[in-house]
Amino acid sequence: MIKKIPLSLKIIYTVFMAVLMPVYLSNYGLTNFLYFCDMALILTLFGMWLESSMLISMCAVGIVGVQMLWVIDFISTLAGYSLTGMTAYMFNSSTPLFLRSLSMFHGWLPFLLIYLVAKVGYNRSAFILWTGLAWVLILVCFSIMPPPNSNAGLTPVNINYVWGLKDAEAQTWMSPYAWLALMTFGLPTIFYAPVHVLLKKYFLVIKS
Repeated sequence: MIKKIPLSLKIIYTVFMAVLMPVYLSNYGLTNFLYFCDMALILTLFGMWLESSMLISMCAVGIVGVQMLWVIDFISTLAGYSLTGMTAYMFNSSTPLFLRSLSMFHGWLPFLLIYLVAKVGYNRSAFILWTGLAWVLILVCFSIMPPPNSNAGLTPVNINYVWGLKDAEAQTWMSPYAWLALMTFGLPTIFYAPVHVLLKKYFLVIKS
């Protein structure tokens, strides 16, 4: 079987994950991996070694749209204007620079996933599978994980923004359950579906 993803890329990504995971576990704890982006990091690792179009396509559908917004906000913040505030933590000097530098994966992972989809093809079941995973993570984070807390330090709170867009305080312009519903159905509609359509249009479609 001909391998489609370069071995060197698999090794580089694996080394990065071998550094990131223990550092994140030590500083943030295990719950940090409930974030969509961190879950995608892990699934991408397995997807690369297995050359699984399903795992890679799921991650692409799930985070490419959102992480592109992260990239735009990061660049705008560098320019002196915070667009959404989602990358403000990258400029927080109280967080060690090395820890913040690891978080730069948000900037390159979406582009890596697009490259990987080009290599292995796009699995058309990815939209449904990632949406199901996202719904599970949203419910877990809303029901069990800590809500916003201005004194949380490095402890993950408001994971996946299930209480609003700020980690210091919950949103107040609608009920918590209305916000939960907005997240549950808004993410697939606004972010996942458009990426799904574009990937189906421009890359080889794999039927599962």
